Amino acid sequence: MKKVRGFEVAKGFENKNINLPKRKTKFSAGYDVEAAEDIIVPSFQKGMAPTLVKTGIKAYMPDDEVLLLYNRSSKQKKKGLVLANSVGVVDKDYYGNQDNDGHIMFAFYNTKDEDIEIKKGECIGQAIFQKYYITDDDEAEGERTGGFGSTNK
Repeated sequence: MKKVRGFEVAKGFENKNINLPKRKTKFSAGYDVEAAEDIIVPSFQKGMAPTLVKTGIKAYMPDDEVLLLYNRSSKQKKKGLVLANSVGVVDKDYYGNQDNDGHIMFAFYNTKDEDIEIKKGECIGQAIFQKYYITDDDEAEGERTGGFGSTNK
């Protein structure tokens, strides 16, 4: 079978019983993504960085696709968790990068007054593959040289 798009376990997580994302119903757009380990997301304080929640997965896709990461609708209401970037963007060339092998992480802030625990295997978000288009005058030729947050480096 030719690989077109999908998920794999990222390096360093091979023996950690990582579940690859799955759609729960046949008309779901999103693949449910789980936390790779237990983690505490501290209550938000001014100036703090978001908490990166590891998934232990990476994603491959065609050249004209992107993987978008969304919060689950219940995460904000039940746990006070919001994505720091509203929507995560995972580019095709993030896969297998030299810094972190393309390991996908969700960046959360916690709006509750108390710290929130996320348990390994808990569904933390959804991932949706989507086609994108480029403009007629696009001249992008740069190549990724790193992992998380490396696009402009």
